Amino acid sequence: MQANKKIAILGTGNIGSALAKGLGKSGQFNKADIYLTRRTIEKLEPFKKEGFRITADNGMAVKNSDTIILCVEPHQAEGVMQEIASILEPKRHILISVVSGLSIAQIQKQINKPINIIRAMPNTAIQIGESMTCLAGLQSGEKSLQTAESIFSAVGETLIIKEEQMAGATSLGACGIAFFLRAIRAASQGGIEIGFHAEDALKIAAHTARGAASLLTSFSSHPESEIDRVTTPRGCTISGLNQMEHAGFSSAMIKGIKISADKADQLYKDENNR
Repeated sequence: MQANKKIAILGTGNIGSALAKGLGKSGQFNKADIYLTRRTIEKLEPFKKEGFRITADNGMAVKNSDTIILCVEPHQAEGVMQEIASILEPKRHILISVVSGLSIAQIQKQINKPINIIRAMPNTAIQIGESMTCLAGLQSGEKSLQTAESIFSAVGETLIIKEEQMAGATSLGACGIAFFLRAIRAASQGGIEIGFHAEDALKIAAHTARGAASLLTSFSSHPESEIDRVTTPRGCTISGLNQMEHAGFSSAMIKGIKISADKADQLYKDENNR
């Protein structure tokens, strides 16, 4: 249990809720030390019953916490930063932002205090302790980066990257959950086409995808080396793979990730220029 480390999650929507659930399930944090905020506070009642502290008052949550995790939508970020700026204490608080497209420099400008700021990009698998979270910070905030790493390592894997790579991390890691889920859905639809009931096709597809990912993470191998183990001359696997490639499978995935990253880089700017 990480003692004396109180956390405030400002904006407990989809990703904030997933983070709270993951931290709670990890067993490394006391739920009573985690403050959750949301405008519609009644939606947080299930968390209150589990032992989390809930409030609609961001300022109160900040005053009672050491680490602040900003989980609001890009168009809400500026207002929340203005709300909490006067309360933040440079020697006490660490501010972790999960807001897509919001740079450390932009946060510093809004806060106007020498607060240690970290950017984090998890994904929704954080609620089951399986997130891939990318973290970025300034060199002067190495201790704060370690704190952020200790929080997100409790709910999955972490990787420290350069800040300019955060848009890419948003696309590949956060949006990537949806991309891989769509691939699993497509595989299950193929399963129905060849005679499986929908629930059986989905179960086969999902567990096969899980097995494929586990092979790579367990052996640190390259996808092609594992593919080579499955394909045989004139076999059914290579026939299926080649048909998918002829239809543009890899190209479509690459293009989707690229355009998603471009959008992520502009998201905060677009939301605040409306």
